[in-house]
Amino acid sequence: MSERGNHPGKVFLVGAGPGAEDLITVRGLDALRAADVVLYDALVGPRLLDHAPLRAERIYVGKRCGKHSIGQDEINSLLVSKAREGKTVVRLKGGDPMIFGRGGEEALACAEAGIDCEIVPGISAALAAASYAGIPLTHRDVSSSVAFVSAHGAGCPGSPDLSWIELAARVDTLVIFMGGKWLGEIAAALIESGLPGSRPVAAISNVSGEEQTTVLATLDTIEAEVANEGLRAPILIVVGEACRFTDQLNWFERQRQFAYSKAAN
Repeated sequence: MSERGNHPGKVFLVGAGPGAEDLITVRGLDALRAADVVLYDALVGPRLLDHAPLRAERIYVGKRCGKHSIGQDEINSLLVSKAREGKTVVRLKGGDPMIFGRGGEEALACAEAGIDCEIVPGISAALAAASYAGIPLTHRDVSSSVAFVSAHGAGCPGSPDLSWIELAARVDTLVIFMGGKWLGEIAAALIESGLPGSRPVAAISNVSGEEQTTVLATLDTIEAEVANEGLRAPILIVVGEACRFTDQLNWFERQRQFAYSKAAN
């Protein structure tokens, strides 16, 4: 029995999208507006929290490599304990909860504790990069297959997780999450696996955010180009011929540059 009588609590795992506050879904926004407790990530747009009721408890549970405010087990326990108090709990996660967001672990913790849990999908950073950086993940002429992989191994070790490297030669477009720290190592490993050094690569920083920056290079040059540009995490890496379209289709950064030049005049 919860502290609120016969009304059990519920957990919503809500994908907040890639950064821009207006990319959250209507369903996600509805859940946030009904929340008693919000557990939110480091990459969640800060203005999204304004949609939660003033009375709602806000708990920061951001996790970045080497800078964890709270461990995953403790997050799981918080979700369960707050729901057991009869509260509506929103776990607000950047991107999509089920794509390298550890949403599966949190949903399982709720299921094992007998807590009702609803998963609200969000726009993944991979999909946002495709739209905001002008990179069609699929294109009839150059890409009929896509793979999402993560370079971040368990515990954030000192080297990337490359267990997926053999996959690279079998897909047209490869999207690498959490690989900015090891960009040089990843590029070298992809070349060693058989990809040509001339294969186009795009590194996108702060996808959909005001500071979004896209660097287009090749596997041979991407590390130097990114260092020269001074890109900072979070960085999404896209490898494949579809990256070539960013010069023509990168509407977001072009629109921002136009706005800056207009304001300057």
